[in-house]
Amino acid sequence: MRGLASAASRTTGPRRTPRAVTTAGTVFAALALCTSACGTGGTGARDEGPAHDEAVSGAAVAPQGSPSPSSAGRPGATELVRLIKADPRVSTEVKRGLKPCAADDYPLDTSYGDLTGGTVDDVVVNVLTCGDGVGVGSYVYREQNGAYENVFKAEEPPVYAQIDRGDLVVSKQVYEKGDPVSSPSGENVITYRWSQGRFAQEYFWHNDYGTVVGDEPSPVPEA
Repeated sequence: MRGLASAASRTTGPRRTPRAVTTAGTVFAALALCTSACGTGGTGARDEGPAHDEAVSGAAVAPQGSPSPSSAGRPGATELVRLIKADPRVSTEVKRGLKPCAADDYPLDTSYGDLTGGTVDDVVVNVLTCGDGVGVGSYVYREQNGAYENVFKAEEPPVYAQIDRGDLVVSKQVYEKGDPVSSPSGENVITYRWSQGRFAQEYFWHNDYGTVVGDEPSPVPEA
């Protein structure tokens, strides 16, 4: 049913979460991809805003060969891969890394829902790394004139986008100077709302993960 809070469905394999950063090597590879594509991004000094997100006007041209939602219904994993690789707004690094993890299992998380008020469900696609599921790119595709067009992208890993009560919510793990790649200091959460043909930032907040306590046992409270 359209208009519900979220209609998330994993295209293939188990669902992954925005905080799926468990292996330093995988996160380092994702951050290295960001360094080559976006500059310093979320590493080093704390990133306090969605500077690398791009809310594209609804008048954008759809990629050639994009699947038709009116004739084929919700696109499957193969169609989404074709759509992403044909999309000129998706970076070369993301396209190069979008390969099957096993057989035809592509590392995509996909949500369908009403974000832009169209007659067809919008599609939120997260491109992940294999194994640990680190988000390297998040995109929103909107039906326009019988084809899908890219109306939002965020390519600063680790990043993850989802639908929440009709809004687009983008989560980004952030690092302060000296943080190891396996232990970000916190998370930025940005809410976008569709307005006047594009996504506009509605809310922003930062969550600190806190300091990990050592192995010393906690004192027993006095009776």
